[in-house]
Amino acid sequence: MSVPRDIQADIEAVGAIASVPMILDVMCRATGMGFAAVARVTDERWVACQVRDRIDFGLQPGGELKLETTLCNEIRQSGEAVIIDHVAEHPVYAGHAAPALYGFQSYISVPILRGDGRFFGALCALDPRPARLDTPEIIGMFRLFAELIASHLDTQDLLTQAAASLVDQQRTAELRDQFIAVLGHDLRNPLASIDAGMRLLKRTPLDERATKVVGQVQASVARMAGLINNVLDFARGRLGGGLTVNRTPCLLAPVLEQVVAEERTSHPHRIIETELELDQVVNCDCGRMAELLSNLLSNALSHGAEDQPVKVRATMGQGMLELQVSNRGDPIAPEAMERLFQPFERGAVRASQQGLGLGLYIAAEIARAHGGELTARSSAEETAFTLRMPAV
Repeated sequence: MSVPRDIQADIEAVGAIASVPMILDVMCRATGMGFAAVARVTDERWVACQVRDRIDFGLQPGGELKLETTLCNEIRQSGEAVIIDHVAEHPVYAGHAAPALYGFQSYISVPILRGDGRFFGALCALDPRPARLDTPEIIGMFRLFAELIASHLDTQDLLTQAAASLVDQQRTAELRDQFIAVLGHDLRNPLASIDAGMRLLKRTPLDERATKVVGQVQASVARMAGLINNVLDFARGRLGGGLTVNRTPCLLAPVLEQVVAEERTSHPHRIIETELELDQVVNCDCGRMAELLSNLLSNALSHGAEDQPVKVRATMGQGMLELQVSNRGDPIAPEAMERLFQPFERGAVRASQQGLGLGLYIAAEIARAHGGELTARSSAEETAFTLRMPAV
């Protein structure tokens, strides 16, 4: 009779526990018994998973006994251990068919119970000679070994479930990242066409209302382009092993001032104060640094109090560049601070300024690619994001 697939899996699971052969050997040595086994017992089968046979009992892993002829069937039903020092003198089992059928005089079997209480099988030993088994030491040893085997099986199940879950998550993440990359590239072309059309319209005579509409469309195009760039940067970082930077010496102050000028144009009713003390060249990727500041400024303008200024400060000293963007307003909640630089994490913002939650993640990745770090602090007085990185 072939072993069912689920029982075969249980046999393999017990076989994968490296300590089981040693456990069975210790059981035989401690009791003087010649046969010991880990048995999988169901309501239909008794199957040996691992055995230690010094008396030629004749069972190997996968071997079966007829369930109703075994004492393990009674253990499965009662959930209690059976201990017999000498069958011929035992008040219950002296006339039982199992000892006569299998030729044993001493026998011990304790149930193996899984962590959730399910009955798995039995840890048992037998011998044709009598043995002294009904002692606290022997019974305690068998129970301990049965618990150890059950614990190993539970751990294997947890690891298998975790591995399967991890594979599913990895597949989902890969598909998402690939989708994002394709989507980002495909969106760029029609967006470029819209931008070109708006530039063309702007060079033609328009009334005041039309000029305003064109300006609004251009602002929306610029914002969408920023979102697409963030998406593509995220996809490159996840699919390509991280963001890349091309560091060259450059004057960083004009680059940062241009970013601030663009944000002032996009947010004419907001005040952005700057303090840029950068009179030396910085060894960096200027384009990426502009992207970092743009993301930090957008975040500050989205979350900061509208009637308070956003401040940009940049200084150099001891070979380090420090760039800080700060704003007033409601502080960031402590639980949000822990995942602030994770992708797709975003706080509550005004409906007109909702984004994908990639800006701070990409800013942090740009900082990391430059050998620096982006940190944040937030209180009722001020929220500030600070970049510190080598300037040379």
